[in-house]
Amino acid sequence: MLLAALYCLLWTFQTSAGHFPRACASSKNLMEKECCPPWEGDGSPCGQLSGRGSCQDIILSKAPLGPQFPFAGVDDRESWPSVFYNRTCQCFGNFMGFNCGNCKFGFWGPTCTERRLLVRRNIFDLSVPEKNKFLAYLTLAKHTTSPDYVIPTGTYGQMNNGSTPLFNDINIYDLFVWMHYYVSRDALLGGSEIWRDIDFAHEAPGFLPWHRLFLLLWEKEIQKLTGDENFTIPYWDWRDAENCDICTDEYMGGRNPANPNLLSPASFFSSWQVICSQLEEYNSRHSLCNGTSEGPILRNPGNHDKARTPRLPSSADVEFCLSLTQYESGSMDKAANFSFRNTLEGFASPLTGIADASQSSMHNALHIYMNGTMSQVPGSANDPIFLLHHAFVDSIFEQWLRRHHPLQEVYPEANAPIGHNRESYMVPFIPLYRNGDFFISSRDLGYDYSYLQDSGPDSFQDYIKPYLEQASQIWPWLIVAAVVGSVLTAVLGGLTSLFCHRKRKQLPEEKQPLLMDKEDYHSLLYQSHL
Repeated sequence: MLLAALYCLLWTFQTSAGHFPRACASSKNLMEKECCPPWEGDGSPCGQLSGRGSCQDIILSKAPLGPQFPFAGVDDRESWPSVFYNRTCQCFGNFMGFNCGNCKFGFWGPTCTERRLLVRRNIFDLSVPEKNKFLAYLTLAKHTTSPDYVIPTGTYGQMNNGSTPLFNDINIYDLFVWMHYYVSRDALLGGSEIWRDIDFAHEAPGFLPWHRLFLLLWEKEIQKLTGDENFTIPYWDWRDAENCDICTDEYMGGRNPANPNLLSPASFFSSWQVICSQLEEYNSRHSLCNGTSEGPILRNPGNHDKARTPRLPSSADVEFCLSLTQYESGSMDKAANFSFRNTLEGFASPLTGIADASQSSMHNALHIYMNGTMSQVPGSANDPIFLLHHAFVDSIFEQWLRRHHPLQEVYPEANAPIGHNRESYMVPFIPLYRNGDFFISSRDLGYDYSYLQDSGPDSFQDYIKPYLEQASQIWPWLIVAAVVGSVLTAVLGGLTSLFCHRKRKQLPEEKQPLLMDKEDYHSLLYQSHL
């Protein structure tokens, strides 16, 4: 009853943000390649009359890409968003949004000058009313059509280069499901040709920044949808978990007793329909997911391929990830060794840091463990556990940033897989965001994690820890240097003493130093004590 009441109460709030702005989906916008909608506050494009922003040409990064995608000009996501638009709103100061009508993350108020820090909490620390409110928000988002955004149901070529727009309405929750599908789908090369080794949000440096932005936008949409400006996504701390302890009807849905692959009828998630889960069918038709319902959420936690994923991640696994000093390495893809990103994503062993194609660990382990909708990358966001899981993954990313204090230059500027360079715009977001923009502390983006607040990010221990780790790696050399230095000092001291002794013997008697009297001796001792 409480969930139903909350749902009815919140139905009056309707707004959204995500991919293709509805205001930019006309043939005129597509053919002119311009997306600069007016801000409702003054009616001018990008709120220019109010100094919020202006319509400007998009400047694309020219940094070279890695060799993983050996094509050019065949995929709408290349050099995002230039296939669709080459002019968008560039917002000034703390303003943000496709029409500069919103505030940057962490800023609030009518002029976006107020700073606020929200805290994401463990889902098990929420009170019953707080937990029920979160579940009601999810349901509301699933049943509210986005007034601001639409999804394309065809490629730019299938739209006749913009003259025949192909877009569908979509609800707010599924808008984000669609974005996760679109960023990770296979490339359609023409005819029946498909290229699978491509992903603009996984298996490369952008994995963590992309999902960080995804969660921030989802969080912001729920805040606007409900009017609850204090809403944050809860996280699921899965370290050392022996089973899926959130897979109950009280939380994210228990197991259906009649069919272990389905959710319990007592969970309202059992009525949810998934979208964008049939990648092979889209590939065979050379089409895009159009947001049509494709069946219920599937989930059978624990009945997965245990040879690939023997167990869920442990606290020790997380600590090993955090000890890795390199964010990225080598080929900067799923074959990278000793890469924090690749190890946390789950393509490298959390015991050695060596890439292992036969195993799925860390982040990947949770997806495999769920054994259902969550286990297929493009459609995995259909399961709301996705949000709780990635919130905790983001918290590990945040721990690493606080421990190692990397400069933004640590994020690769060039030669990463397509879409993953530092200055590349992240697919498929409009307004535009760069990968490197989110390689910063969550506090600078207006949020924190409850379990990280006890040890502040700027504490002396956190600051000095990376330097102590570096020192521990070179201490054997320091000891050798100290021993050698001591030996050389002793030898030089002996030679100097011998030389001075011989010189003293050669001095004539009148030049021999006089013995100190008693008062001079005590004066010297006092000075030595001081």
